[in-house]
Amino acid sequence: MNKEILKSINILYVEDEVEVREFTSKTISTIVNKLIVAENGLEALKKLEENPDINLIVTDINMPKMGGLEMCAQVRKTDLEIPIVITSAHSDPTFLKQAIDVGVSSYALKPIDLYHLLESMVKAVEPIFLKNKLIKVTKDLENRVEEAITQTKQILDAQDNIVFLTDLSQIVHVNKKFLDFFNVDSYKEFLEKKGTVVSQFKEDKRFFNKTAVDSDSHWILQIKKLSESDRVVKMENSKGEDRIFTVTIDDYENKGEHFVVCLTDITTLKEKANLLEYQASHDQLTGLFNRQKLNEIFHKELKRDKRYENELSIILFEIDNFDLYLKEYKETITNDVLKEVADIVINSVREHDIVARWTQSEIFILLPQTNIEGALHVVQKIKSCFDDCEIKDFSKKISASFGVTKLLENDKEDSIIKRVEEALKTAKNSSESKIVSN
Repeated sequence: MNKEILKSINILYVEDEVEVREFTSKTISTIVNKLIVAENGLEALKKLEENPDINLIVTDINMPKMGGLEMCAQVRKTDLEIPIVITSAHSDPTFLKQAIDVGVSSYALKPIDLYHLLESMVKAVEPIFLKNKLIKVTKDLENRVEEAITQTKQILDAQDNIVFLTDLSQIVHVNKKFLDFFNVDSYKEFLEKKGTVVSQFKEDKRFFNKTAVDSDSHWILQIKKLSESDRVVKMENSKGEDRIFTVTIDDYENKGEHFVVCLTDITTLKEKANLLEYQASHDQLTGLFNRQKLNEIFHKELKRDKRYENELSIILFEIDNFDLYLKEYKETITNDVLKEVADIVINSVREHDIVARWTQSEIFILLPQTNIEGALHVVQKIKSCFDDCEIKDFSKKISASFGVTKLLENDKEDSIIKRVEEALKTAKNSSESKIVSN
């Protein structure tokens, strides 16, 4: 941890819980240059205006009068650069997505681990600290003296982020973290083995990459124009691992000639957000969408298909005799049955079809741009797979009853769902056909 950074920073700390605020403030105030405390977002905005020398915000999320994320969004309207660290006991994916969208630099869960919090603070202010240091040790990158070169190298190599200096025509210097990430001894070796920096950005539609670069504009100038939440890239390290970075670009002399480019690893934050979002939207046992996520998707899909007059069908089926299986077999075996059924359905539909667990033994299938005949074809495909299915320690043959319906002109969500539920009920009570469409 770079103590020199901590000694030089001025922090605005926002926390509504008295005990947490007093304890954390007491510790932080002994380490940093200046600490200003606020009890909520509104008070924090006022103190930020009164203290223009603040260079880091540490804030809780849930607070009275104005929450942390709302306060951060207000700050970003006038200041895109000030780093922000959020602390919260909440791990809801919505909070994490909002945090990334407003350009939060780091995230610390409560109860606060002070060492982790201080480490997050250091990483958050490193790019600004680096820029200020570089301004002090060199007047011009093109006309620097040998002593300034040495000092610049030492400062760059001390950073935990990947950093390089460029005048756009060439990269002037890279730090040790850059060389370690790509497992090269020098930038010359990097050029020989890897080529350009932008060529290392993996082609992924979720992140900025070389396919998005306009041939008439340098990628640094192009990514600099993007919102902070869009300045994200993915690169592969020397171990073959994918890592995700936010890109910070500082115009060194405000002339558009020399730039400090800093890549901060946010892989853990991004993975945590993705994991929590997955857990919140999927059934834990089968991996299918849960009803909450299905309701969200179904609402949007219904509006879209009505707008473009597309056909849409849905299937609701229930595993026959599942209540008896629960009494006869161990829970692990009935769980295996559910997982096998889920796998069969996923492999029987298209990539853009939606499959969700409706109840304990019922599965809901949403088929956009599909008529009744197409839906019945999917049913037959699933039934055929059931016939061939064998599960360890399960002696029964899996069968199911199917209700099928299509979207009508005046349908709303509740009307089409009611119709498919009635079709399933009829199929379950039928002694002949186990497939009913209406």
